[in-house]
Order: sequence, then structure tokens, then C-alpha cells
Amino acid sequence: MAELATIARPYAEALFKAISANDAPAVVTQINTLAQVAKHPSLRAFADNPKAESGQVFDLVTSVANMWLGDGAKNLLRAVIENGRLVAMPEIAAQFQALVNARTGVSDATVYSAFPIDAGQLADVIGALEKRFGRKLNPHVEVDPGLIGGIRVVVGDAVMDTSVKARLEQMKAALTA
Repeated sequence: MAELATIARPYAEALFKAISANDAPAVVTQINTLAQVAKHPSLRAFADNPKAESGQVFDLVTSVANMWLGDGAKNLLRAVIENGRLVAMPEIAAQFQALVNARTGVSDATVYSAFPIDAGQLADVIGALEKRFGRKLNPHVEVDPGLIGGIRVVVGDAVMDTSVKARLEQMKAALTA
């Protein structure tokens, strides 16, 4: 089977061309929800069953997603199901998000923190990071207790690690060198 990225690219590009810039945020949310639903193993087993009709799979996915879907998201989902490519839905969502980010000049930022970050703290951190990286950031926070303290930020292929764990590793390397 071809790489998922290769399979997903035409779907993501077609959806990107079909929607307006104003609709992009809502469609991103819809596609990400569909991607989460499509990851479920029981759903994929049902979708891969040759006895299951594409209409049944579509109805099941939309009922599990439990949200209003625009025409773009519905048409994409129908095409993906009819072509037996439901497994590629998470990659389609990722590529679609990248296309929308490129259009708007925004980059995704994953902030790993040892502890939960409240909205005020996150706003301060993102403000400082946007100045450092020189672009608007779309943050996603993940809690990683292994960091001990501080944060680790990943923006594209750039990583900024100010965690206690990273500092301890630097000290260990300096002492053993």
C-alpha cells in the first residue's frame, strides 16, 4: 500500500481548494474530529468489512462524530469512504491543517509541560514564543511529567527545551565529558 502521506495529499488539497478562507477554521475542527473518529479500531474494522456499504459507514462516522458537518467535510468523508481510504483520514487532517496554516501564516506549536498550564500562563508563553519565532502560533499543550519542570516547545522542526530534565542532561554531559 502506498504511503499514507501520498494517499492523503490529493484529498487535503482538494478540500483546501474547495473551501473559502473564512470557512477554514470550522472545517479544520470538523476534519480533526473525523480523523479522531476514524482512528477507532472497531470503526475501521466495520469500514473494512466488504458487507458494509459506504452509506452505512458514512452514517456511522457522522453519528459518532456527533457534530454538524459542512458540505466540504461531508464530501471529503464520502470520497474517502467510497475509495476505502478511511485509514488515511488522520493524515488528511494533518495535511489540511498544514495547508490552512500556510495560507494564514500560522504555525502549530506543541508545548510540553510538566504540569497543566492555565490559559493566562499559556497566553504569556505563546506571546513570547511568537516574538522568538517571528510568526503567529497555534498552541497545543501536552502534559509530560517526565520533564520535572519547565517546558519544551516544538514548532515545525525547531525545538526549544527549557525543561529541568534537559538542564540535568546538559549538566550530566558536562560532568562526564
